[in-house]
Amino acid sequence: MICFIVNGVSGNGRGHRVWKHVERLLLEKQVDYDVVFTEGPKHATHIARELAQQKNVRAVIAIGGDGTLHEVANGLAGSEIPLGSIPAGSGNDFARALQIPKQRKRALERVLSGEKQQIDLAYINQDIFLIAAGIGFDAQVAKATNQSRYKKWLNLFRLGSVSYVVGFFKELFRFRPAEVRLVIDEREHTFKDVWLVAVANTPYYGGGMMICPQAKCDDGLLHVCVVHGISRWKLLTLFPRVFFGTHIYHRAVTIVTGQRFKITSSVPLTVHGDGEILGETPLELDIKQKGLYIV
Repeated sequence: MICFIVNGVSGNGRGHRVWKHVERLLLEKQVDYDVVFTEGPKHATHIARELAQQKNVRAVIAIGGDGTLHEVANGLAGSEIPLGSIPAGSGNDFARALQIPKQRKRALERVLSGEKQQIDLAYINQDIFLIAAGIGFDAQVAKATNQSRYKKWLNLFRLGSVSYVVGFFKELFRFRPAEVRLVIDEREHTFKDVWLVAVANTPYYGGGMMICPQAKCDDGLLHVCVVHGISRWKLLTLFPRVFFGTHIYHRAVTIVTGQRFKITSSVPLTVHGDGEILGETPLELDIKQKGLYIV
């Protein structure tokens, strides 16, 4: 049996609309399935954890955004039940990285094919992230965007990813850079005037920003982008380049890779994983190779 976890409110109601379409396709194909709707934060993790204990579950398919996938992955980690995705969120960066079709019918056909593969799982303290973690400015942007009214309005017009751009400009003049110390596989790096540290398992985050263009979810490495020593105005001119991945050639950007990280900062900095706020620095990150099955 295939089980669907649906976040009906993702994408300002898009999750529910996508499910109704998928439901019709499932009935046409006479697929044996079950469905559970999330009722609040972390509920998808609880559902997925229970499904992982059932022997008759062939796959768990998340219908929602990257936040829903984040929760479901936390519930399925350590099991052999694969995670599938039918995108219905604002950013859909996981789908973008794995080339999951935007068209609902094609996305469903992909997960029904049952072709399992394994990807790496990244850990931030005890939490899991699939896509990327961010420390500093980008986490503040994620926090402000998730709490905003403009995200809901933009979702109505299918412009949810633009909400992160709006959040960028709102937070640009509020954030204060800090000194950050990174210990990467026992190698120590110290950066002054740090705007953000992005730790990526896939190339994209924030609704299509190619923060670490070389990141792959099956290479056994985390890719880190540090933006430091740059003024607000120069950061503003650097920002558009993130959508093309060319920001990595700027002298204010440092790219490093590794498997185990410790990050501390001169002042507490907000931390997110897959757009979900997870606390503040200090923190530890590492990667588990082939830690999750997907379809």
